[in-house]
Amino acid sequence: MKPLVLALGLAAMPVSAHEGHSPFDDPGSLWQLIEIDGKPFKAKALLEFPEIGRMAGRAPCNRFSAALWSAYPWFQPGPIAATRSACPDLAEESRFLEALGRMTLAEADGDILILTGDSRDSMVFTRLVSGE
Repeated sequence: MKPLVLALGLAAMPVSAHEGHSPFDDPGSLWQLIEIDGKPFKAKALLEFPEIGRMAGRAPCNRFSAALWSAYPWFQPGPIAATRSACPDLAEESRFLEALGRMTLAEADGDILILTGDSRDSMVFTRLVSGE
């Protein structure tokens, strides 16, 4: 019976591998995308985590939001909802939102946030504003 109690105790522990360093728990921080898959991202895209379990931001043309269905360091966004304005950077916006939906893991180190996907996809963000 003791192994079962220990297993249940471990299951109740927080999922975060880096408790206290999660960008998801830092409301007010604003992250700017600087690179997708090793290539500079020229348009402006911003990401924030306004509350635990949510992400939101500004793609090159539109605002977006989604639920986050996992805890740091995992990254599993729900369906991404976005407004529908057109602008000259609409192709870059599609590239950004599609990439964001493929990400599965997050790593925050100071003012850098790196999201990675299962097939070597990556997105690199730099912190513009700290929520601390």
